[in-house]
Amino acid sequence: MRYFNLAENNLHGMLPPSLYNWSSLAVFDVGSNMLYGSIPDDIGCKLPKLERLGLGFNHFTGTIPSSISNISSLISLDLTQNKFSGYMPPTLGRLAALQYLELGNNEIEANDNKGWEFITSLANCSQLQQLALYKNSFGGQLPGSIVNLSTTLQRLNLHDNRVSGSIPADIGNLVGLELLVIANTPISGVIPESIGKLVKLIELALHNNSLSGLIPSSLGNLSQLSILSAYQGNLEGPIPASLGDLKKLVVLDLSMNYRLNGSIPREIFKLPSLSRYLDLSYNSLSGPLPNEVGSLSNLNRLALSGNRLSGKIPDSIQNCVVLESLRLYNNSFEGSIPRSLTNIKGLRILVLTMNKFSGNIPEALGSIRNPEGLYLAHNNFSGSIPLVLQNLTSLSELDISFNNLQGEVPNEGVFRNITYLAVNGNANLCGGTPQLHLPPCSIRKNKKKMPKSLVISLVIAGAILFSLSVILLVWILCKKLKPSQKILAQNSIADDHYKRIPYHALLRGTNNFSEANLLGRGSYGVVYTCILDNEERTLAVKVFNLNQSRYSKSFQVECEAMRRIRHRCLIKIITSCSSVNHQGQDFKALVFEFMPNGSLDGWLHPKSQEPTLNNTLSLAQRLDIAVDIMDAVEYLHNYCQSLVIHCDLKPSNILLDEDMSARVGDFGISRILQENTSEGMQTSYSSTGIRGSIGYVAPEYGEGSAVSTPGDIYSLGILLLEMFTGRSPTEGTFRDSLDLHKFAEDALPDRTLEIADPTIWLHNGQQDNTTSIRIQECLLSVLRLGISCSKTRAQDRAPTRDAAAEMHAIRDAYLLFAGKRIGEHGGPRLETFELE
Repeated sequence: MRYFNLAENNLHGMLPPSLYNWSSLAVFDVGSNMLYGSIPDDIGCKLPKLERLGLGFNHFTGTIPSSISNISSLISLDLTQNKFSGYMPPTLGRLAALQYLELGNNEIEANDNKGWEFITSLANCSQLQQLALYKNSFGGQLPGSIVNLSTTLQRLNLHDNRVSGSIPADIGNLVGLELLVIANTPISGVIPESIGKLVKLIELALHNNSLSGLIPSSLGNLSQLSILSAYQGNLEGPIPASLGDLKKLVVLDLSMNYRLNGSIPREIFKLPSLSRYLDLSYNSLSGPLPNEVGSLSNLNRLALSGNRLSGKIPDSIQNCVVLESLRLYNNSFEGSIPRSLTNIKGLRILVLTMNKFSGNIPEALGSIRNPEGLYLAHNNFSGSIPLVLQNLTSLSELDISFNNLQGEVPNEGVFRNITYLAVNGNANLCGGTPQLHLPPCSIRKNKKKMPKSLVISLVIAGAILFSLSVILLVWILCKKLKPSQKILAQNSIADDHYKRIPYHALLRGTNNFSEANLLGRGSYGVVYTCILDNEERTLAVKVFNLNQSRYSKSFQVECEAMRRIRHRCLIKIITSCSSVNHQGQDFKALVFEFMPNGSLDGWLHPKSQEPTLNNTLSLAQRLDIAVDIMDAVEYLHNYCQSLVIHCDLKPSNILLDEDMSARVGDFGISRILQENTSEGMQTSYSSTGIRGSIGYVAPEYGEGSAVSTPGDIYSLGILLLEMFTGRSPTEGTFRDSLDLHKFAEDALPDRTLEIADPTIWLHNGQQDNTTSIRIQECLLSVLRLGISCSKTRAQDRAPTRDAAAEMHAIRDAYLLFAGKRIGEHGGPRLETFELE
């Protein structure tokens, strides 16, 4: 038998040893199954005539036996995506007929001391065409001998390894290369000038590494190049105009090279072959967007975000007739949105956030056929929101926040069910859906004379309404003579939506309030998990402490607070219980939604565990949680009918849902202000005693000042500092004049990374210089916000609305960069270079 091919047959188990006894086999292929086991040590003796060995996409383990070098007829060796480990045999060069060596996605090793010898020996394989080493444990410096491989080599793939050092200067010797991938590695140094000799190159991927220096102008010699991907590195200087000679280029991605500067060469915009995407975002490019951009008639996606570009968008952009995504976030573009832009009927994503655009939002945007996301925030747009936007049925995200818009927000069509709508930061907007929490629009007086019949009808209606008002007033006065206001407040939670639950139902649901169901203890009560009769979902029950003299007041306050508030970032109450227990004692409890990921405190300070990816928070998660907390506090301070001061913002009162979204809870000592006045030093009807927890309570509360929104902001600032430094304000390090606020303030900006919570880095993996800079910028911004919020004097603290807007901006800016290019504001990521 010469051929044994069982590839792609869903086979399980271990191969029978007898299969290796067919010494006449030329093809042995069992790839793409679920087989395991190892390669026999003597395979070179058992299968001496083998030409093709295919074991890829299985679960094989062990090392690659050195006897495989004895199969002189071997043409193809495919071991892709298994769990092979150890070092490659240093004698592979004996395989004179070898053309394809596929080792990708294994655990094969190499370092500066051992393991790279096989590369040197492969120089003897004069027919080698493909060498795939990606996703292994190859480390140490890339050996210079790699440039001695055969000139017949067409594909060299090294991505996702720990290869360091520099790309050998003579890489241009490999003149047969059509694909070269050295990405997602710590490799450094410059891109060699000799790379311009690889004139057959079709795809070049050098992204996500530490390559620095200038982009060599010799790249313009690669006349066959289709994909050039060199994003997220340390490249610097101007983009060479010679890239305009790459007449077959389909993808150009040089984004996230912070030191790339100068203007964008006009020659690049004259490449009609650019069709998939052009991404030059997050560099330091300056100057205008050249009028030649209109030459990119085949381009699908253009990303220029995060630069220093200025001027107006040229009208010629209307010639980009197939453009689907235009991202100009965070530049200095100005002027109005050109009407010509709306001629691009297929535009799906338009990101103009954080520029200097002005004028009205053009009605012509309604002529775009199927837009999915429009992001116009942080500009100087004025006028009203065009009603025609209601008709964009495909629109799922619209961000027009922080402009100078005015008038009524539409509430019909797409505005009724849009996934994401942001209008905050426009002081003169009104109306819209209730979820926006905007003030109602005033009714304009009609200056025309009313018809006489209408006047008579209004007079009669007014008389009827007056009579009904008198009757209602008498009824209210009678009712007030019955139960006291305190009882009403206490029972206010038990309305039609929240029917009271009997004590025995909670007793059964918590297994008699057993320790096994205990979630935690607080000042005013104990919290248990609970599953009610005929319910499948788990709930949380807060049982108020009968031995605490103020438990009844706490229950009343929390009931009243929870009755008034509804927000996605606040803990949701399900029902309540005010009864007697089996001993005849008063019993009071509240039932809340259950938060499966516990409190924020448990994630910031994991107990008796080594920090791991599974019990700590990434930077992105912390930013999302901080935004949720800010949104909740802004709602309490600015959008409740009666303003609510939480009074106890701290990590143990922040609960995390299954998706790690945050909920602010525990309103047991909150205060409700009599009216929702403008932000500042509002006071409540009762303010005796210090309100809050040690370390988080505002300094003025200790001096007898009334509770206020700045008091909550102080706690919020300390909470932010704790979230991003990992240090509790009550830890022993802080004594005398040193507290968490001063600790952070003294460290910025020079020691930002030093004071950051070290568990953040567990989630960040390998970091190049650019990534470290962006992370440092993000941490610096959020710590400065924490410091601004926790200043000693209440009048010096950031107002709630400003603090929330700043936190959103910090989070959004980080996600745009460190979200691995998922896309601005949740938009789809630009298509990436697909590696093997």
